[in-house]
Amino acid sequence: MARFINALGFPWNIAAWAGVVAGLVFLIWLGRKINRIAFKKLQARRPGIHLAYFEKLISLAIIIAVIIFAASLIGGAQSIWRTLLGGTAVVSAVLAFAAQDIIKDILAGMMISLNKPFEIGDRIALDDGTSGKVENITPRHVVLIGVDTVRYVIPNSKINAQRVTNYSYDHKLQSAEFFFSVGYDSDMDKVKKVIADAVEHDEYARPGVFDGECWKYAPVYFREFQNSALKMSVLVYYSRNQATTPVIDSINTGVREALIRNGIEIPYDYINVVSMENRQKQ
Repeated sequence: MARFINALGFPWNIAAWAGVVAGLVFLIWLGRKINRIAFKKLQARRPGIHLAYFEKLISLAIIIAVIIFAASLIGGAQSIWRTLLGGTAVVSAVLAFAAQDIIKDILAGMMISLNKPFEIGDRIALDDGTSGKVENITPRHVVLIGVDTVRYVIPNSKINAQRVTNYSYDHKLQSAEFFFSVGYDSDMDKVKKVIADAVEHDEYARPGVFDGECWKYAPVYFREFQNSALKMSVLVYYSRNQATTPVIDSINTGVREALIRNGIEIPYDYINVVSMENRQKQ
């Protein structure tokens, strides 16, 4: 690079260095721009998480390639390899150890993008309890949006090593599971009908279960006995482009009002406090 600039008659000074840096930045910007446009067209034809992943991976490769190209021009390719390979054993060991997680995440991201256990926009839950809607994937991590727009940035290797529950698998809608507690004396048939009607009349809920003939709303289930209540559950489907927080608010509010309107008890925990003084008086 220095010889090239000197051959043009420019002095090798700060201005020349600034020009070289600007040129390299432009190359990176141009390469990433072309990459983004190409993948945007591919996504428009056939969207998929694999395209989102490889777009980020190629973008990273462009940056690395330009940096290596610049270094090879300035110092010569042979000197670079001698520097990389001729370091001390300790430095080499440290670099190799540090690169393990990076390589592991990149390979795990590649497996996720090829096997497609989920797509961008799917609602998933992991074994460790983390759940949310898939917003993005990069060579190193997956980004999930949880309730209240909280974002979880999870390394690809961590997700690849866990069981993933996908509530939107091969589905045009996303979904969320809701739980409600009713009193022990409640009529189960009535409870199921009241909750189901409240969900069906909600502005966000959509039919998401295909029974072989038509699409229907998900059924309401009696899940378990709790200490002071019976636990009910229902899976609610709604549009992919709809934020989850308003859906949670709407469903919870609608079901609560429906239960109260139909005289169904919504139990809650309480504590009886007995005073020793009052007890002695009795």
